Amino acid sequence: MTPPPKTVTDPAALPWHLAEDEARGAEPAGPAAAPPADPAAVAVPAVPAAAAVTRADATADAEAADQPLPLRRNRDFGLLWGGAGLSLLAGRATAVAYPLTVLWFTGSPGDAGLVGTALLLPQLLVQLPGGALVDRWDRRRIMLGAGLGQALVAGAVAALLLSGHVWLWALLLAAFVEGTLGVLHQLAERAAVPAVVPVEQLPAALTGNEARTRGAAIAGQPLGSGLVALGASFPYVAALVGQLASVVLLFGVKGKLQSERTGPRPNLRQEVKEGLVWMWRQHFLRAVMAAVAVSNVLFQGLNLAVMTGIQENHGSQFQIGVVLSLSGAGGLVGAISGGWWATRFSLRTLVLGGLVVWTALMVPVAFLRDPYALGALFAASGYVGGVFNVAGGVFMVRVAPDRMRGRANSLAMLVGSGAMAAGPVAAGFALEAFGATRTVLGLSAAMGLTALVALLSPALRRNPLDEKAVEAS
Repeated sequence: MTPPPKTVTDPAALPWHLAEDEARGAEPAGPAAAPPADPAAVAVPAVPAAAAVTRADATADAEAADQPLPLRRNRDFGLLWGGAGLSLLAGRATAVAYPLTVLWFTGSPGDAGLVGTALLLPQLLVQLPGGALVDRWDRRRIMLGAGLGQALVAGAVAALLLSGHVWLWALLLAAFVEGTLGVLHQLAERAAVPAVVPVEQLPAALTGNEARTRGAAIAGQPLGSGLVALGASFPYVAALVGQLASVVLLFGVKGKLQSERTGPRPNLRQEVKEGLVWMWRQHFLRAVMAAVAVSNVLFQGLNLAVMTGIQENHGSQFQIGVVLSLSGAGGLVGAISGGWWATRFSLRTLVLGGLVVWTALMVPVAFLRDPYALGALFAASGYVGGVFNVAGGVFMVRVAPDRMRGRANSLAMLVGSGAMAAGPVAAGFALEAFGATRTVLGLSAAMGLTALVALLSPALRRNPLDEKAVEAS
């Protein structure tokens, strides 16, 4: 066969293309497809420049119409993000204000620990039923009701403090109610994000939520402690204003925050049981969660010990807030760099190394009272915690099947967050009995023992992901 013509204006062009069609099994085009006598008859007509531009603009408009709005222009997501952020900031401020208020009014670390435990106890008691309620009830109403409830609690505590009557039982009840409403608010907001954000933008949206949570922790702790220094009722008045502003923003969210539910409701008890059975069979994951839970308890005790130590050395509430906020800043940096660590080291190595580093960082806390030196130690500890969160999250996504990820994450949060409730009350009585220095040394010894147990644990030696990799190879 002769080589193909270079252009369609070549007289041999059409026979060549017809021959190609026949070779591919296509039927001949018929008499109308015969080569014209005039080669110019098959030339492609020129398109005017203006028509070409119009057609290109129309194509671009059609493609743009198919693209979702960027997150910064997503009104519902912006209102949801901002409303939940204000609620988180108010909650972080009062979380540090409750134990400080009791500590400065009564001088009792034990009473301060009780209030801190009451605030954290809902993390243990409300997580599982709260998740079921969020899936059954309207999420917008849950967030609005939780925000209004937290505003009422903050206003009641402020009024109590302004009256000059500080009743421990009232503060315990207020802390527990606020903690419960905070758990419901966070669960509803996390479940609502996919309803206002396209699937392809979920990673960016969740990254923004994580940054917002870390930012609220960094800003909320010095805000709460600084307002306590100005007046005992100030942080609760600020929380009242913040929660009401959060409610106003959430009222503006117009999109639906959940899909319509049809058919019979699933048996939640059976689903929870299935999740518990699955988690119990994950020996490696259970060992990691146990180590994290113990470390969370110890760090809650360490926070209270640092508060007591700074107070005994005539430090201010604002200095306490700075120390705790530096821990949050370290955690933010650790979360950003956690992916680098997770791709280079196994989770077992990160767990063992992190426990050893935490032990080494805890020991100097027993003897230091300078807030800036303590802040540096807490920032380093927070960095390790941020790396832990990223590495553990990556492991959870890889090891848990898709149908089990929701329950697996809720159980992990239940163990990790719920265990923290025991830290303040135990540390409070230890501080009253042994003092700050001995208590911190005891916490350091417990962290070192946790590292040793993790090193010797048979469950941590068999990573299921490594076994799957060997099977695949």
